[in-house]
Amino acid sequence: MNSRSERFTRRDFLRTSSLTLLGVACAPVLWATVPEAAQVMTVTGPIPPKELGTTLIHEHVLVDFIGATQTGYERWDRAAVVTKVLPYLEELKARGCRTLLECTPAYLGRDPRLLRELAERSGLHLLTNTGYYGASDNKYLPPHAFTESADQLAARWIGEWERGIEATGIRPGFLKTSVSPGPLSPLHEKLIRAAARTHRQTGLTIVSHTGPGEPAFQQLTILREEGVDPSAFVWTHAQNEPDGAQHVAAARQGAWVSLDGVADDNVADYVARLAVLKKAGVLHRVLLSHDAGWYRPGEPDGGEFRPYTAIFDRLLPLLTQQGFRSADRRQLLERNPAEAYAVQKRLLR
Repeated sequence: MNSRSERFTRRDFLRTSSLTLLGVACAPVLWATVPEAAQVMTVTGPIPPKELGTTLIHEHVLVDFIGATQTGYERWDRAAVVTKVLPYLEELKARGCRTLLECTPAYLGRDPRLLRELAERSGLHLLTNTGYYGASDNKYLPPHAFTESADQLAARWIGEWERGIEATGIRPGFLKTSVSPGPLSPLHEKLIRAAARTHRQTGLTIVSHTGPGEPAFQQLTILREEGVDPSAFVWTHAQNEPDGAQHVAAARQGAWVSLDGVADDNVADYVARLAVLKKAGVLHRVLLSHDAGWYRPGEPDGGEFRPYTAIFDRLLPLLTQQGFRSADRRQLLERNPAEAYAVQKRLLR
């Protein structure tokens, strides 16, 4: 970008950040790829994708690392969690963010009632999920995940979509699963087939904690075998794959490439990755987030809680300095999340 009209200075950023970057009083975004009737399911009910606004697609409020057989709501005090977390959500909202996807799965600290209270008190849209987490040596899988078939697991997850999670009436906005690095084990292949079958019935986007490229492309193969289009799949923690060519290849297949570990000390690395993806013409398949938060039951006051602010305070100004335009930033934080998480069946014809 050489012309002054196509490049933003830091002064431009400061002048326009509250309006253009963060989704307030912006010119309309084109939503041609999102069906008009599509919805996004939040913990307080469905909304049109256009209402998501600036969105963080991979964050956590609470994560309980004790293990699937020991975790439970009795492990934390919801009132104490709200007291700790609400200021961080208010801080995020003050930066113009409107939506946060909470990616903690069942048996790892998912608490839909907690999220609904935080959504109502903060004014943010919050999403929760269905699905099971297979990484970390299967520590967070319930016993029945080892014995049930893919169809039986899918029936459980479809049931949460159709009837709500437990007795809350709160419905998941996406499916969260997880696999280990390296070749997929038979158990993790079963999780992905269950996720694909859930998607075929519900239209929920499949968000898979993955990391390296090898299991990402194996999952895409399984999805195709199950008749699911790659556009239903979010390659989570893709920043853990050092080869940017693999990111480009997945994006060109239609998958979503999620770079979701932004922190104050690594923003230059993310700018470099985004520059590669932009040059390849696939910025429209890229998602951004921090993987921050993390109230931890069992630690004093929930332990250290990482804010959700590095993208707004550090990454966006640096992107501006490197020639990324307002349209690029809105693509990453508004349009892409709205398209990726609109509930719609994405099937191979």
